Amino acid sequence: MKIDRTIINTRVMVLAAAFFLTLLARGSAHDIPNDVTVQTFLKPEGQRLHLLVRIPLRACRDVDFPTRGPGYLDIARADTALRDAATLWIADNIELFEGDIRLRDPQVIAARVSLESERVFESYEAALEHVTRAKLGTETEVYWNQALLDVLFEYPIQSQSSRFSVRSAFSRLGIRVVTVLRFLPQDRVVRAFEFEGDPGLVRLDPRWYQSASRFVAAGFRHILDGTDHLLFLFCLVIPFRRFRPLFMIVTAFTVAHSVTLIASAYNLGPDALWFPPLIETLIAVSIVYMALENIVGSKVERRWMIALGFGLVHGFGFSFALKQTLQFAGSHLLTSLLSFNLGVELGQLLVLVLLIPLLELLFKFVVAERVGTIILSAIVAHTGWHWMLERGSRLSQFGWPAFNAAQLASAMRWLMVIVIVAGVVWVAGMLRRRAHQSAGPGKGPLDGTRIDRAKVNAE
Repeated sequence: MKIDRTIINTRVMVLAAAFFLTLLARGSAHDIPNDVTVQTFLKPEGQRLHLLVRIPLRACRDVDFPTRGPGYLDIARADTALRDAATLWIADNIELFEGDIRLRDPQVIAARVSLESERVFESYEAALEHVTRAKLGTETEVYWNQALLDVLFEYPIQSQSSRFSVRSAFSRLGIRVVTVLRFLPQDRVVRAFEFEGDPGLVRLDPRWYQSASRFVAAGFRHILDGTDHLLFLFCLVIPFRRFRPLFMIVTAFTVAHSVTLIASAYNLGPDALWFPPLIETLIAVSIVYMALENIVGSKVERRWMIALGFGLVHGFGFSFALKQTLQFAGSHLLTSLLSFNLGVELGQLLVLVLLIPLLELLFKFVVAERVGTIILSAIVAHTGWHWMLERGSRLSQFGWPAFNAAQLASAMRWLMVIVIVAGVVWVAGMLRRRAHQSAGPGKGPLDGTRIDRAKVNAE
């Protein structure tokens, strides 16, 4: 009896171990992949909208693909699993709209396995022919997690001339998912998109007001997320919190960054690899400089000119954030640029509305204004100094750039822009000084300093 119980216990342990190892094997076989690329074509034809999609088969988790031998995909028995994967991991993770109407669930026209060496998704025609032709031979030996899934979906639509939109949720396929989408409208220019994760609703041929609303929101979010830009704005505000001097300073900063933002969007700026690190380093330098100027003392006559100069640098920084987003502008590039700039200004306005009262309360009830200005500016300078060293270290890895004829021509164009801006600054400053002199001493200074009311009344 004792022997039988020992045998039973041994068998139970063996079965439990086998079950546990099976679970581990299944879990490792269905791990979330690190990098996934989704390739798609979208083409309206008549009253049908064709969607071609290619994804790695390893991204289709929770689907049991039939295998044979050491893990080769059993292509002869894989049709049902492939269609299930196409529905679960593609069709259920994408929404298509005709106008504002969501299209109903698509029909799976074809689903097939492909090898990574079959690079047919370089054009719509080649991909369509590949997906609809004969499948791989059943004798093909390919591991299931090294194969690709190609699917052709079909949606019923009202007209091929409609405006279409797409909302994808392919981020579930992997840790980092990049979607390459090419839209082929009838008798119109092909539009190519490339985005990471889920970008929300993407209008493939937006109207001007749709582009404007998207870019206003993008600019508003960017300024609130940009810590370096906010610190620079904070340094601008600390010593000048009254409307007239603050309006001049912020307006100068706005005009300057608008110039470089728009120019960069039209590819008028340098495209060398060293340029973004240079701009990021200069942005950190601008923060340190403004903070130190607050500590030693500053005047509005000089501050708004410096804000104008550093605004040119910050405009390039805005353009780097905008570069990937411009693909959603459609044919409304200038409208989108102006809308993004408007969003940035609205974000700055919100920051000022919140920041100025807080500084007033701080300097009134907590610490004297001059001492508080020095303390806050020193904290900002410390942060900007560390950023400057880190970014300068990255910049130093590029060495001195070697200029060619095209880069020299670009440098000359920007030198002309700087000269024009400097001329505008000089003329504006001269006109302002004349206006100040003609106003007389009784009008009070424009630098935001308080007038001794008792002395004025005595006189």
